[in-house]
Amino acid sequence: MNAVELKGLCKKYKAKRGETRAFELKDVSLTLPYGCIMGLIGENGAGKSTTIRLMLDILEKDEGEISLLGCKTAEDRVKAKDEIGVVLDDPCFPDIFTAVQINKMMKSTYSKWNEEQFFAYLERFEIDKKKVVRKLSKGMKMKLSIAVALSHSAKLLIMDEPTSGLDPVVRNEIVEILHEFTRVPTNSVLISSHIVSDLEKLCDYVAFIHKGRVVLCDEKDRLLDRYATVHCSADEFDKIDPSAVKGSVDTHYGVDAVIERTAIPEGMNFEPVNMEELFVLFVRNQHL
Repeated sequence: MNAVELKGLCKKYKAKRGETRAFELKDVSLTLPYGCIMGLIGENGAGKSTTIRLMLDILEKDEGEISLLGCKTAEDRVKAKDEIGVVLDDPCFPDIFTAVQINKMMKSTYSKWNEEQFFAYLERFEIDKKKVVRKLSKGMKMKLSIAVALSHSAKLLIMDEPTSGLDPVVRNEIVEILHEFTRVPTNSVLISSHIVSDLEKLCDYVAFIHKGRVVLCDEKDRLLDRYATVHCSADEFDKIDPSAVKGSVDTHYGVDAVIERTAIPEGMNFEPVNMEELFVLFVRNQHL
């Protein structure tokens, strides 16, 4: 059994006024094993938040199957709320509440709420427990959300853009927290972001989503081993098998491309690819 299984997930929106095309999330399928972290990578508007809101039953799917910790129905997922921690890009706490009041609210929400653990996280994150939410910085609000998500015995964290708009120090702190969480073999994380560098440091698996479709999903290390970056002339580039090219861009000095290592011509220099290069060039060229 896996922590997350999505099969053929679909959701279609009608075009808004002034838009020429409707948005459609189509046939999204992915699997996250227990004890692992998966990064859902995509540009703004690619469908990351829609996917997460469907998983959390905030939106109603048109088609497909959702399984979280083995729970395949919305009713079962509600019953399993103690074991699923959620951090959204916009923390949904009342502006006039303090952390002390949030603690009282969560005690009546989660049967396994750990008050001592929650206040320990507040101290670690240097969050003033008596300051109202509206007076907290964005970074502090996000850390408050994480403190809540980690204080009710969750086995699965689902996080939507938790590092967006935060400074590098806070982002690194969040990465460290998630590493600590997954030291427990049964704990898993699905985290969406368009900040690919954060996910590269963090994830075991990555899923690239573009225009509502998962275009690439695999173990991170396998992807990095499979592809490489080459910087070559246009003539050299023409000699490469087009089916092995996953993205390219013309420059003043020739061509930068991400290609499968097995297709690199003998004698051509190449460099290890990073996730950001792979994603940006892959999406830019729309090899779908």
